[in-house]
Amino acid sequence: MTADTPTAATAPPPPLKHLGPQWFAMVMGLAGLALAWAAAVPKMGAAALWFACGLGAVAALVFLVLLVLFSRRGQQYPEALNADLLHPVRHAFIATLPVSLILLATLGVALTGASAGWAALWLIACLLQFAVTVWVLSRWLRGHVPGGFQWPGITPVLIIPVVGNVLAPLAGVALGQHEWAVLQFGVGAFLWPVVITLIFVRIGVQGLWPERLLPSAFILVAPPAVIGLALLPLGTAPAWAQACWGIALFFLLWAGQVLRPMMAQPFSMAWWALSFPLAAFAALTLRLSATGQPFNMLAVPLLALATLVIAGLVLQTLRGLRQGTLLVAEG
Repeated sequence: MTADTPTAATAPPPPLKHLGPQWFAMVMGLAGLALAWAAAVPKMGAAALWFACGLGAVAALVFLVLLVLFSRRGQQYPEALNADLLHPVRHAFIATLPVSLILLATLGVALTGASAGWAALWLIACLLQFAVTVWVLSRWLRGHVPGGFQWPGITPVLIIPVVGNVLAPLAGVALGQHEWAVLQFGVGAFLWPVVITLIFVRIGVQGLWPERLLPSAFILVAPPAVIGLALLPLGTAPAWAQACWGIALFFLLWAGQVLRPMMAQPFSMAWWALSFPLAAFAALTLRLSATGQPFNMLAVPLLALATLVIAGLVLQTLRGLRQGTLLVAEG
């Protein structure tokens, strides 16, 4: 063995070690886009339905592959998983797992109708999401011990545990679980302004989050968009959903201010933060399109925008995997 021969001690860690929970944001984006296309069926007919089914199948496949790899990573590199759970920002990405399950169950109900299987999956996912939300927020009670409350950890990523709860009525009402859906929706609706307030305070106290997390600003679009979607099956007046649409539009324009510095950063999985919020906003616009303008005029363009953005994210992800630039240690 020569001095130039790499040894086990100097070889870089295998890619699997860096497969963090943030990768499940891909499932959220793909499933959210499938739900948006399902909402487009009244406008676009059977073609939108088939496109939604195809996207749903891809989302389910990606979820299963990631779940197997993530489980294997937890077995082979428990220290890496533990580092994620203690990290001030990455720990909140754990919520992407149950959120993905809720979205897949919701998509199943939207495409095939209510069934006992979808009801079981939805209930398990909702209970997991509720538990994850309690776990994430319980960290705030630990003070400054490892894993406790830290201002650098207050970023839009904390919205993900909140969004999962407000998703509950989308399928829960159709599945006959109205009471639990409302209960879980209430938790998310209460926590949304709390987290938003903390984010604004963090900006004033600590400044904006690191540049590599700039895409996470778009996560702020998701709560009002999903709340608007959830209010419709709960039987509230469309005006409330329209008000949520206006809030989502504001946050979309507000987050758009980071696009230029964001585009100067190399592509990373953080960019998938654009996917689900854009898909949810498009879905809400499509649901409201029957109520008149501007929703009817903007519905298809917003669906096209979400589709193009997510297609671009898929291509960039495949390129990053091929080039070996994604499954690496954070800089």
